[in-house]
Amino acid sequence: MSKLNNEKELEERYLDNTLKFVKDSIKTLEIEFDEKLNKFRAAGKEMWENSAHFSNDSDKMADINVQLFAVETANRNFYLGQKELKKYKKSISSPYFGRFDFIEDSYEEKEKIYIGRFNIMDNKTNEIYVYDWRSPVASMFYRHEIGGATYKSPVGNINGEIMIKRQYKIEKSKLKYYFDSSTGINDEILQQVLGNNSSNKMKNIVETIQKEQDIIIRDIENELLIVQGTAGSGKTSIALHRIAFLLYAYLGKKLESNNIVIISPNSIFSNYISDVLPELGEENVREITYDEIIKKTFGNRFKIQTRNEVLENIINEKNFDKRKTKTDNITFKGSMDFVTILDRFIKYYEHNLINFKDISYDGTIVETRQELKNEFLNNKINMPICRRLKRMENRILYKIQPMRKGRVSKLEQIVRQYPWHEFDAKAFSRLLSIKKFKSTLRDIRSFTIVDYFEMYKILFCKKELFYRLSYGIKLPQNIEEVLSETYSRIKNGYVEFEDCAPILYIKLIIGGNEAYEEIRQVVIDEAQDYYPIQYKIFSMLFKNARYTVLGDYNQIVEKEKNNNIYNEIIHILNKNKWTKLSLKKSYRSSYEINLFSRKLLESSDGIEPFIRHEEEPLIFHKNNFNDINNEIVSALKKCYEDGFESVGIICKTEEQKNEAYKNLSKLIKVNGLSENDREVKKGTVIVSTYMAKGLEFDAVIIYDVSNKNYSSKLDRRLLYIACTRALHRLIICYTGEKSHLI
Repeated sequence: MSKLNNEKELEERYLDNTLKFVKDSIKTLEIEFDEKLNKFRAAGKEMWENSAHFSNDSDKMADINVQLFAVETANRNFYLGQKELKKYKKSISSPYFGRFDFIEDSYEEKEKIYIGRFNIMDNKTNEIYVYDWRSPVASMFYRHEIGGATYKSPVGNINGEIMIKRQYKIEKSKLKYYFDSSTGINDEILQQVLGNNSSNKMKNIVETIQKEQDIIIRDIENELLIVQGTAGSGKTSIALHRIAFLLYAYLGKKLESNNIVIISPNSIFSNYISDVLPELGEENVREITYDEIIKKTFGNRFKIQTRNEVLENIINEKNFDKRKTKTDNITFKGSMDFVTILDRFIKYYEHNLINFKDISYDGTIVETRQELKNEFLNNKINMPICRRLKRMENRILYKIQPMRKGRVSKLEQIVRQYPWHEFDAKAFSRLLSIKKFKSTLRDIRSFTIVDYFEMYKILFCKKELFYRLSYGIKLPQNIEEVLSETYSRIKNGYVEFEDCAPILYIKLIIGGNEAYEEIRQVVIDEAQDYYPIQYKIFSMLFKNARYTVLGDYNQIVEKEKNNNIYNEIIHILNKNKWTKLSLKKSYRSSYEINLFSRKLLESSDGIEPFIRHEEEPLIFHKNNFNDINNEIVSALKKCYEDGFESVGIICKTEEQKNEAYKNLSKLIKVNGLSENDREVKKGTVIVSTYMAKGLEFDAVIIYDVSNKNYSSKLDRRLLYIACTRALHRLIICYTGEKSHLI
């Protein structure tokens, strides 16, 4: 038998042994699962039947606590058993994807280390069939070539030599093929994975993690990790794998899925990424959008403009000056300069605009106006305004309480002098006392209750005050218009997008925040879309957290490209240990599409395309939109004949998308995608440029790339976003004159 055949037989035998162990483990776990389920039910039943439901008896309460602990333990064991069972069932189809042989320094024995999605280990013999891709030793598979290698173990750095690196294709429990590679994750595997069709859900990338991606995933040193990644570099996927790694690395150290939050760009994107963590054996973490944070905080108090609504308005605005005025307004209200104005205003309000009053009750001065103000300003423990005032209110009411009893007695003596109150003197006296107390309470609450929205309104209605507070700060040229229009809108209960963050900022400063105290890790995706004031808000909402911030300044929409945005984030989040990394290699699009997309950038920033050759982008012209729509139908049919499963028709705006959807849906089945949708449907999807961010399709058709529709710097950025959504094929159509941008 040749060496090659012998090696293949050994690999097939190892796979058979691994699968046998997995299947045996599943049988054992299923039996244990039933036992744990019965114990859990029995523990709950025993607590219900044998414990007093209502009792002050300390012995019985102690018994309840013991049984409650037993129920919680049974529940925990039940959950862990269920998780282990799921993990083994997911391993059946493909238990591992890689292997390397490692000889540790000072040892002669070679260890074969197989890498898979999950750890597969015999707890009786301690034999490890497969190492979890997140384990310390597995890092060598992603970071080292054949030769000298090292990894960081719990006891320190372990050095040695890698003798073999091997990659496998295992499907439905069968070894399709394997090959040895000398560098990184072999391009052959990458070519195959990246050449596959896209899905309506993001997939895990554990088989193809690159060295630079692994460094980001495994970083535990830094409190703030910033990643500038080009379109298609895998930023979001890396972030999700990083979450899975952190949950693994901090197992038993009080980091669980409920301690992590992802700030997603929109609800569609949240659904799009929802399968990745479960595929990696972890629970999904909380995902929330900035708009949802705003809505949750303000409720239905006033009508709020969303980010997508403001983008639609800006993109549709044909008048350059009006568009610039709007974007300048948004930029100003989102800046740290405006935060400075808000801080000054809050300080001014604290010292000058709270109308303290002398509080008297039953002819006695309880507190003087000056005493109350002095107490309020003597804030040695740095308590928020609202909490200080509430504490003051409670203290005043505590002093008034015994005085109320004395007043009732006095009133009763007076009332009894009137014969018509002979039989209800006590009740009538109590009623008079309550009326007086309500009047006093109104006086107290006239200065102890502060409304954050009314505060913001004052800032814009008192123009002279605004200018005093903005001393030394460069204001927009149209500041008079900004002040007048802002006051007019908020007076009528309408809050535009750019005012949401300042209002929330005031609310958090004066009222404090405890809503997200359990959050220890925050992932912010599409980092370039947020303004400095929003990062300030994130730092206040998630004050106990570490951050992973991912963005691409080439995909900024309404703002000018700013290479320094990450320096602002570093300053605002203010973490002791931080690092900034770049991902320049783009894996999503074919080489031809990548090259085409890069020409849209003012600077390519060293973007490296992955070498996967496919068709050149196709650009076609038609005389009218009827012909355009018919040509799109033909292009769609060709895409599906060629084996593609998803096609994105990307329109510049929601308005254009709705019009195109109305016309195309008469000719072919097409799914519209908008802000209120929760998922990306399979097949043909029509979507606006800014809603397409983060998504990918086998083929992309960009609608109406005429010079009339795409001509400005903003349009160039939108066009770049649209082009970089395509994996295999890019089709551009237009009527009239072709956009000079392409």
